[in-house]
Amino acid sequence: MSRTGLVRRSVVVAVAAGMSMSLAACGSSGGTGGGDGAAKGSGSATLDPAAKVTVSVDCQPPVTKAAERKQWDQDVAAFGKLYPNVTIKSKDASPCEEAAPFTAQLKGKTQTDVFYTYFTDLNQVLDADGAEDISAYVNETTVPALKDIDPSVLATLKDGGKLYGLPTSNYKMGLLYNRKLFKQAGLDPEKPPATWAEIRESAKKIAALGNGVNGYGEYSATNQGGWHYTAELYGLGGKMVSDDGKKAAFNTAEGKQVLQNLYDMRWTDNTMGAAQSLKWPDLMTQMAADKLGMYVGAPDDITYMVQTLKGDYEAYGMGPMPGAKAALLGGNDYMFKKGSSPDQIKAGIAWINFKYLTLGKGQFDYARTKTDGLPVGLPQPFFFTGASLAADNKAKAASATVPVQNYAPYLAVAVPGKTEPANAQQIYKVLDNPVSAVLTDRNADVAKLLADAETQVNQVLASLQ
Repeated sequence: MSRTGLVRRSVVVAVAAGMSMSLAACGSSGGTGGGDGAAKGSGSATLDPAAKVTVSVDCQPPVTKAAERKQWDQDVAAFGKLYPNVTIKSKDASPCEEAAPFTAQLKGKTQTDVFYTYFTDLNQVLDADGAEDISAYVNETTVPALKDIDPSVLATLKDGGKLYGLPTSNYKMGLLYNRKLFKQAGLDPEKPPATWAEIRESAKKIAALGNGVNGYGEYSATNQGGWHYTAELYGLGGKMVSDDGKKAAFNTAEGKQVLQNLYDMRWTDNTMGAAQSLKWPDLMTQMAADKLGMYVGAPDDITYMVQTLKGDYEAYGMGPMPGAKAALLGGNDYMFKKGSSPDQIKAGIAWINFKYLTLGKGQFDYARTKTDGLPVGLPQPFFFTGASLAADNKAKAASATVPVQNYAPYLAVAVPGKTEPANAQQIYKVLDNPVSAVLTDRNADVAKLLADAETQVNQVLASLQ
């Protein structure tokens, strides 16, 4: 599932560093279409340097994250020199979003002017009439990297052709694997398996190492079984719900294959071990202890295994989602509070562009990140394509503190991103059952399990109509 159901974790072409900001400040006109901004008579999409404006922004790192907090404050100061007419009013938030407070803020209209959300939040925000349409303000002048942002990422922030936010980070699911165990099993850590048939064969060799080592692992509890089922279904080209969102769409050959793969690895191959009903972070704990060869996950799992579980960056690699038809996409962004003035929207976009979307600045100042002792080189965020992606990869490699070559198989395959279904957590809760069943019951009936889940999900969806 998205990090909303776990711990809720959370580039431009090499244009001259000041160019994008000077362009953003010079007041050229243009836009991507109509919307509230145009209706308000905003005129230019860029901010008038004479306009005095204050913008409140949440998700300032807490003081307990000293390096991240310092970087935020540095960026606010640097932004202030480029835009002396803009005051960024930071709001400390950790975690950046929690379900209950977020819902209450939307209801009470108390969110910050520029507020942090997850990709899965758009419907909730729009239902609460909580965000401004920013279409008229976003173009290649105000956001020079716009043309290189993955369309599947921008799609998570659009509704009815209107744009409501800008991304700041994201992930695509892939295959995480233990390079150390690969070597011990005689496998090539530079060539991870790309299909489920290859995963089964690799898992057999890893499990043959013995000493409690499992070849492959899977979540199957607390909605995470449904989350991983969705990711694996997407990889095979399937979908969870119909295009109109009214019916379940996973009871298909691809949907059955997901469960059959797991059943076969658990009971026929004996490569998954007897301990099941796993939940986050069990798979990471096993891999960090060199007891697990592979599992489906996101790049920031690697950071958790190193920073929290005392693993080693050298030990982990990442390949594309098995099947590579699509990869479950998740991430976070900023939206703009309903009722914000055109100048507040323009100032907010300028801040997001500086902090999150400009190579060499903000989150992409890799030399600073390295100096501050934070990891550089993980394939996340992963929302750029083309020349921007190439430039970002080059900049990462120059300051890398992690073995970037370990993620080359993941980056080498352009897997389309696909977002979670609406009402994901309710759907995932249902899908936990068949995933758990095939891992705990040798007599599990895949067809019946999936048919029952289809009926239950249809009931859930009908109740939401």
